Amino acid sequence: MKKKHHRGDAAAPAAPAAAPAAPAAAPARAQAFSFGDPIPVLNRADILDYTEAWTNGEWYEPPISWTGLAKSFRAGTHHASALFFKRNVLASTFIPHKLLSRASFTSLAQDFLTFGNGYLEDQRNRLGGTLQLVPPLAKYIRRTIDLRRFVQVNGWQKTHEFQEGTIFHLRDPDINQEVYGLPEYLGALHAAWLNESATLFRRKYYENGSHAGFILYMTDPAQREEDVDALRQALKNSKGPGNFRNLFMYAPQGKKDGIQLIPVSEVAAKDEFFNIKNVTRDDMLAAHRVPPQLLGIVPSNTGGFGAADTAAKVFGRNELEPLQAKFLQLNEWFGDEVVRFNPYTLDLAGKAA
Repeated sequence: MKKKHHRGDAAAPAAPAAAPAAPAAAPARAQAFSFGDPIPVLNRADILDYTEAWTNGEWYEPPISWTGLAKSFRAGTHHASALFFKRNVLASTFIPHKLLSRASFTSLAQDFLTFGNGYLEDQRNRLGGTLQLVPPLAKYIRRTIDLRRFVQVNGWQKTHEFQEGTIFHLRDPDINQEVYGLPEYLGALHAAWLNESATLFRRKYYENGSHAGFILYMTDPAQREEDVDALRQALKNSKGPGNFRNLFMYAPQGKKDGIQLIPVSEVAAKDEFFNIKNVTRDDMLAAHRVPPQLLGIVPSNTGGFGAADTAAKVFGRNELEPLQAKFLQLNEWFGDEVVRFNPYTLDLAGKAA
């Protein structure tokens, strides 16, 4: 006989547990962040981080990176132009000597103006007489720890040692050490780097094409979807060759501000590009003490910079003559009048007097 089961005899299956309620989404919170400290422009070269010469046991390393100075030579247009201008004026007034050619003096002057150090090697014959005075590249010359000899190096590897007493060292004195000289324009290097950065930023801005962008903001409910599609297609067709085309938009019963054009490039139009270029240019010219009209700079004001011949005379008296006097130290070291200069004067015809 089969046993009958009543509904109450067996335990009813437990109801499945209700799924836990999903946690409420946390409301979005405002986030704030700040930029880090200014980063050195030469990317870890740290050109101005140390200003004392230290020795590796054989020679003294320069107080700043000569490689960094060489890279910065063409960082700013006005920086390189001022150095070239001084070099060319010095070379034009130099009187060539049988032992020192104009080309050799030009190289010496350029090294001295760029690095604050200039070197001349007294190349001698077998009898000890001077054959010629040749300038080795200042970027690679180091002074030994006894301060009497000089070596030409390539990185950390010594490649050539000059005979003692055959190297003339012309240096621009430094206030922190007496091994090497330093150029006078160091205070304007940040201006030159900023000038270069502003120019590179402007180049990238034009290359990425964002200078032609804008936002078309439409809130007019009277517009139909097909009208919006037609406007979108017209904007796409206006790009590429033959752009800057005119567009016509007809909005019947539209509101006053239903369609607005917001130019993205307006941000760039209000930036400080021109102010940065002008301020950094003035800083570099102040460090080099070269009148702007002598570098071919076009004045932005109606008054101009003044007469170029007057500026040239002031430059010749206040800057060129003291600079020429520095090179006369070679005569004292060599014992002969190797370096001589013509006076820097101009006549109205443009010929050197």
